[in-house]
Amino acid sequence: MANADTAGGQDLARAARREKLFTRINKAAGWLDALGLSWTVPLLKMAAGDNPKEQLGELKRVLVIPLLGIVAFLVLWGALAPQVQTSLGAVPGPVQVWSQAINLWDDHVRERKKADAFYERQDIRNAKFEAEGKTDKIKWRTYTGKPTYIDQIGTSLKTVGLGFLIATIIAVPLGIASGLSRTFNGAINPLIQIFKPVSPLAWLPIVTMIVSATYANPVDWLSKSLLISAVTVTLCSMWPTLINTALGVASVDKDLMNVGRVLQLPTWKTVTKLVLPSSLPLIFTGLRLSLGVGWMVLIAAEMLAQNPGLGKFVWDEFQNGSSQSLAKIMVAVLTIGIIGFMLDRLMYALQRAFTFSANR
Repeated sequence: MANADTAGGQDLARAARREKLFTRINKAAGWLDALGLSWTVPLLKMAAGDNPKEQLGELKRVLVIPLLGIVAFLVLWGALAPQVQTSLGAVPGPVQVWSQAINLWDDHVRERKKADAFYERQDIRNAKFEAEGKTDKIKWRTYTGKPTYIDQIGTSLKTVGLGFLIATIIAVPLGIASGLSRTFNGAINPLIQIFKPVSPLAWLPIVTMIVSATYANPVDWLSKSLLISAVTVTLCSMWPTLINTALGVASVDKDLMNVGRVLQLPTWKTVTKLVLPSSLPLIFTGLRLSLGVGWMVLIAAEMLAQNPGLGKFVWDEFQNGSSQSLAKIMVAVLTIGIIGFMLDRLMYALQRAFTFSANR
C-alpha cells in the first residue's frame, strides 16, 4: 500500500512538472512566433512529451510546407533563369547568386584586414614619433578605403532608422491630436490624403534643395546625402503611423474617457494614462507599416541621392555592367527582402512587449 502511495505521489509530481513545462512553452510560443521561430514550438512540445502525431502535423504546417515552397521557388529559378538572356548574359541562378554573396563577404573581410593593417602602421609610426619627442609629426588619419557591401547595409539601416525615428516623432503626436480633436482631424485629413500618395522620386528634388540650403555645415556622422535620404524616408513613411494612431486614439472606450473627465485628469495624464495604453496596439501596427514603407522607399532615395547604401550599390552595379553585376544585384534584392522581414519581426516583438494585445 505504501509503495502504491509513493508511486502515485511520483506520478502527480511528474504531471505537475510536465504541466509547468508546457505552461512555459506556451508563454514562450508568442515570442518565438514574433521572432519568426514558431517552428521550434512543436519541437519543444515533443521533447516535453506531447503527442508526437499532433506536433508533427503542426511542424509540417509551420516549417515543412514553407520550406517546400522555398525549395520549389529555387528549383524553378534555377531551371528558368538560364533561359533568359540579357545584355549582361543569362540571368544568374541560385548557385551564381550564392557565389557572389560569398565573394562580397570575402571582399568585406579583405577590406577590414587592410583597415586594421593601416591603423596598426599608424599606431607604430606615431608611437615612434612620441618616443623621439617629435609630437608635432603625430597625425591621426581615418582609413579611406571603399565601403564594402556589409558597410553599405549598415549605412542603409542607419538611414532608415533615422528617417523612421523622425517620422515617429512627428506622426505620433499629430495622430494623438487628430484622434482627440475632430476639428484638428478635419483640418489635417485633407493634407494627409494629398501627400500620402506622393512618390519618393517627387519628394527627393525638393528635399535635396532644402537640405542643401539649410544644412550648410554637416557633421561627420550625418552627411548631407544621408540626411536627404532619411528625410525622404520620413515624408513617405509617416502616414501609416499617423493614420493608425489617430484611429487608435479615436477608438478608445468612451466610458474610459468619461472617467478621466470625472476625475478631472489634466490633458497630459489623460493622454499618458488612458489614451496611449489603449491605442498602443494600433499605433504599433502603424509603426510596423511605416517601417516597411520606409525600408522600401530607402532604396529609391539612395539611388538618386547617391548616398552610400544598398540603393547606391544596386545602381553602381547596374551602371558597371559586368558579367557579375546582375548576380550582385540579385544578392542585394534578397538582402533587402530578408532585412525587411527581420525589421518587421523586431517591431512585432516590441509590440508584444509593450501592448496587451499583439493581434496583427
